[in-house]
Amino acid sequence: MAESTIPRTTDGWITYRPEIKVHDCTIRDGGLINNHLFEDGFVKAVYDTCVAAGVDYMELGYKGSKSIFVPTEHGAWKYCDEDALRRIVEDNPTPLKLSAMCDAEKTDYRTDVLPKDQSVLDCLRIATYIHQIPTAIDMAKDGHDKGYETTMNLMAISAVPEHELAPALEVIAQSPVSALYIVDSFGALYSEQVRDLTEMYLRAMKPAGKEVGMHAHNNQQLAYANTVESLICGATRLDATIDGIGRGAGNCPLELLIGFLHNPKFKLRPVLQCVRDLFVPLRSEMDWGYSIPYMITGQFNQHPRAAIKFRAGKTPDDYVAFYDEMSEEE
Repeated sequence: MAESTIPRTTDGWITYRPEIKVHDCTIRDGGLINNHLFEDGFVKAVYDTCVAAGVDYMELGYKGSKSIFVPTEHGAWKYCDEDALRRIVEDNPTPLKLSAMCDAEKTDYRTDVLPKDQSVLDCLRIATYIHQIPTAIDMAKDGHDKGYETTMNLMAISAVPEHELAPALEVIAQSPVSALYIVDSFGALYSEQVRDLTEMYLRAMKPAGKEVGMHAHNNQQLAYANTVESLICGATRLDATIDGIGRGAGNCPLELLIGFLHNPKFKLRPVLQCVRDLFVPLRSEMDWGYSIPYMITGQFNQHPRAAIKFRAGKTPDDYVAFYDEMSEEE
């Protein structure tokens, strides 16, 4: 067994894997609820929390194209311009690494992504659907050539047939990304599927020296469980958000994950303080978390947009009507 995979003992029976890296996605994923209109003070508080909690990476938002996402309708964290980033982190004199997500076909990456020596960002996360992989590979090469660590999130994986996934993994394994994430965009996966996917990704990525990560959504209240399942199977990059914030049913809660990992470098108290001071009040302004319509879209392996629309309608509690509607679309 390689040295990096040897569990370390804390008090004789609780062990941890030191190679595990936690990536906080609170501002990026949570911003999908409010068009990334978070105030600077809120983002700074989340940044300070990630630093205090010992989190490895923080995703500050997207590098979204201003020709696609109108700046008058979106906040600064949809674009992560350098001046906005430095308002929050200055030169980031901390061990916390900073990232932004570059969506395939929605990012002017050649012009909007500066060379690394001009940016406080450390990592670019390339998000792609399977049919966009050629573009995503080019984006990863561009980011790598500019000096960034690059990773890739292969989205909506529950809707990708295996005969399409296998060759896609072969292509990604030859790219410059350091890690590939399983992304359960619809919150549709069960543990046995997560196990099979993690093992499949590892077979493709490990020979190329790349890591596997997990990004889970909570439509069926399985985001945390599926993240742990992927971890047990060998994934080493784990995504989470404070209080599970995220569009629709949200994500794996950071406070659950770092508690499970047992690594003494992670500190739970700062996260709980952030939840108490910021996220409890925020719930009166923004809506996220498990609800039956999101469960239904998860079980039907569908994007949660239908549930979001239904919950904003005149009869948001008529779950039977929504179930019948989704059944007719099958």
